[in-house]
Amino acid sequence: MTLDALLRGLWRQASRLAWVALLLYAGAAMVVWNWPRGYVASAIVAPAETTGIATSALLTPAPFLQPSLLDQRPGGNFAVYLAALRAPEAALALTRETRLPAELEARRAALPLGPLRRLLGLRMAVDADDVLDFLERNFAATPSLTSVTWTLELVHRDRATALDVLERLHAVAETRVRQTLAELAGRRIVALEARLRTEPDLYLRNTLYELLAQQQRAALVVAADEAAAARLVSPPVVEIRPSVPNRPLLLILLALAIPGAVILAASCRLLLQGRGEEGWPAPARPRIEPVLTRLPGDGGC
Repeated sequence: MTLDALLRGLWRQASRLAWVALLLYAGAAMVVWNWPRGYVASAIVAPAETTGIATSALLTPAPFLQPSLLDQRPGGNFAVYLAALRAPEAALALTRETRLPAELEARRAALPLGPLRRLLGLRMAVDADDVLDFLERNFAATPSLTSVTWTLELVHRDRATALDVLERLHAVAETRVRQTLAELAGRRIVALEARLRTEPDLYLRNTLYELLAQQQRAALVVAADEAAAARLVSPPVVEIRPSVPNRPLLLILLALAIPGAVILAASCRLLLQGRGEEGWPAPARPRIEPVLTRLPGDGGC
C-alpha cells in the first residue's frame, strides 16, 4: 500500500477515529481527575562543612579542605546524613513515632483492593519494611545546580503527616551523625586515659595529653552544636494545596498521546489488511492462459 492510499484510508475513517480518541481521552481524564492527590513537604539543607565554624572544621587541628574542587559529590558527615535518611533505622523511628504506619494500613484496607487482600489472606499490617518502601518511592533528596544546597521533598496524602515525617527524618539523620561522632570521641578518650595511666615516658605522656585534649574538644563541640551534618537553610514546610500528580500536565500529555496512538493503531490495521484505495482489498488480476491454435496444414498427414 502506498502512502497516499494509506492517508485516504485514514481520512475515510476520520470521524470514527475521532470518536474513539474522544472516548479514550474521557476515560483517561476521569481516572486522572479522581486519582488521590498528595501534599509535598520540602526543606532546604546545606552541608555543615561549608561554614567556617562547622563541626568538622572544629574537630580537626588543621583547616578543613575539600579533596577536589571539581568533586561535587557529598562527603564527610553530610554523606552519612543523606544515607541515614533512607536507612532502616529511619524507617523504625518513623514506625514508632509517627502516624505513617496507621495511615498506610488504612490505605491498604480501603477499597477497592482491601476486600481482595482479605479474601486472599494477604498481610494487612504495616511494618518497618513497608515504611522503608514508602520512603524509597515518595522521598527525594535533590542537589541544587547553582549552589551547595540540597532540597528534601516528601509526598503524602495527609498534609500534617507529610510535615511530621519530614521533620522526623531530618532529626533522625542528624541525631545519627551526632551519636556516631560522640561515640567515636568517647572511645578515644577512654583509650587515651587508659594509656596515660600506664605510660611512664614523659615525652609520650605530653603527646597523649595533646591527643586527649583534641578528643575532649571534639566531644564538647559535638554536644554543643545543633547541626553536625546538615544546616537548615529553609525549615520543613508543606504546601497548602496538593500538587501531586500534576493534573493539567497529565491532561495535556494525554491529549497529545491518545490521538497519536489511535492513528498509529488504525494505520497498522490498514497496512496489515492491505486495503486498496477504496478501502477494500484490491481485485485480483485475471490470469491469462496461453491459447494454442492449430494452423492450416500443420500436423496433418
